[in-house]
Amino acid sequence: MSSPSMLRLRRHALAAAVLCLIAAPAFADERVDLSGLKADAPVDGFLVSYAGDAPKAAAFQRDLDIALRSLGRKDLKIQHTRTISTGAELIEVNRALDVVEAATLMKSIAADPRVRFVEPNARFQALLTPNDPLYSQQWGLSGTYGIRANTAWDNGYQGQGKIIAVVDTGITDHPDLLANRTSPLGYDFISNATTANDGNGRDSDPHDPGDWTTAGQCGLGQPARNSSWHGTHVSGIAAGVTNNSTGIAGTAFQAKILSARVLGRCGGTLADIADAITWASGGTVSGVPAVGANKATVINMSLGGGGACSASSAMQVAITGAVSRGVTVVVAAGNSNADASGFQPASCANVINVGATTSAGVRASFSNYGSLVDVAAPGQTILSTLNAGTTSPGAFNYVNYNGTSMAAPFVAGVVALMQSKPGADLTPAQVEATIKNTASPFASPQSPSLGTGIVNADAATDATP
Repeated sequence: MSSPSMLRLRRHALAAAVLCLIAAPAFADERVDLSGLKADAPVDGFLVSYAGDAPKAAAFQRDLDIALRSLGRKDLKIQHTRTISTGAELIEVNRALDVVEAATLMKSIAADPRVRFVEPNARFQALLTPNDPLYSQQWGLSGTYGIRANTAWDNGYQGQGKIIAVVDTGITDHPDLLANRTSPLGYDFISNATTANDGNGRDSDPHDPGDWTTAGQCGLGQPARNSSWHGTHVSGIAAGVTNNSTGIAGTAFQAKILSARVLGRCGGTLADIADAITWASGGTVSGVPAVGANKATVINMSLGGGGACSASSAMQVAITGAVSRGVTVVVAAGNSNADASGFQPASCANVINVGATTSAGVRASFSNYGSLVDVAAPGQTILSTLNAGTTSPGAFNYVNYNGTSMAAPFVAGVVALMQSKPGADLTPAQVEATIKNTASPFASPQSPSLGTGIVNADAATDATP
C-alpha cells in the first residue's frame, strides 16, 4: 500500500477513535473539553484549571507524570510551564500528540478530583476577511445561505496546489484572474473557425474574443446578442484572485484556472466539449499537446443542451474517462425550470449536478430540479469578473449574473478547497458523497427537489480526511 494511502488510513482511524472517545459515556465529563481535537491538528500543550489552589510544584509534577503513564510511552515528557492570567496552569509535552493520545492524557489528568477543567492549548489563526472592495456584495461566499467559504479559508483550506478546469467560452485578461491562471493558459478546442470567431480553428490560445452574434445568425428568429464573457464570470467565482484590494474574491483563490475554450458564436459542439473534458483530465486528444502538469483537479461545465445522457454518448464516455483519471466533474443543472433529466451533461452519471438557490435559501425560479440534482449553490445575483465589451474585449468590469452556471463554479471551488487538505486527493465518488452529506439545509423543504441542500465549504472540508 502506498504511503499516502497509509496516511489516509491513519487519519481515518484517529478521527474514528477520537469520536468514540468523545461519545463514550466514560468520557461524558464536563470537566474535559475534547471538542477542539482534530486529526490534522496535533496538540502539545494543555490548560488545567483547579477548583482550589493548584498543587505545589513537586506534587504537581508527580501527578502529571502519573497521568502521562496512561499513554505507555517512555519517550514522552511532561512539565508545568506557567500559570496564565486566568489562573489556569499551562502544561506542555515534549512532542505533539495525536487526537487519541491527547484525549487519553486529558482524561487521566481530569481523574484528579481537584481538577475543574482540562482543555487543549489550541492554536488559533488570523481570520481572513478579504480586502477586495466588492467582497461585501458576494453573499454567495459568506451570507446566511452562502457556501461558508470564509470559514474554510480560516481553517487553511484555500485551494492551494489544485487546478480548476473551466470548460467554457475561454478567458479574458481580467486583473482579478491574471495571477491565478495556469501557464500555459489552456487550449482553444473550437474546431470551426466561424464559430470560434478568432480567425482560426483549434489552437493553444483560449482567450475569449467574444461570442456576440447578429440577428438570425444562430437560427431563424434568433435575436442579436452581445458577447457574454461567460467563461470569465465563471472563472472569477471559482478562483478569482483574492485579498488583492481589487474587485471580488474567488471561492478557491489559491487554486489555478485552466481554460478550455469550447463555446463560441452559437455555442459549442459535443465533439469539441468531449475532447476538452478528455484533455483537461489528462487524457489524449489527437493533435493537441498533453495537458501535463496542468491536469485538472476538478472540471467545471457551466453549459448544457437538450437530451438525456446515455451510457454510450460521447459526453458520458468523456466524463467517465475523466472520473477514471481521478478528476471530479461538476456541471450546471440548467436554467429551464424543468427536470434535469432532460438535459446534458446534467443527466450524465458520475457528475456533481448543481442547482441554483437565491439569497433566501430556496430554489431560484429558473433552476432545473429533480432527482438527478445532487446539491445546490448560490445562483442569483452573483457578482463576478466580466468584460465591458459588447462584441470584442473592452475594459474589465464586474457584473451580477443569474444561473446554474454561477452555482456550479461555487461547487467546483469547494472541491478544490477539499482537495487542498494535506494527503492524497479523495476520489470523485468520495468528493461527491462528502459534498452531499455535508450540505446545509435549505430555508425550507424544497419541492420539487434540489439535491441534499446548499453546498457547505466549511463542513465539506472538515469532513475531508
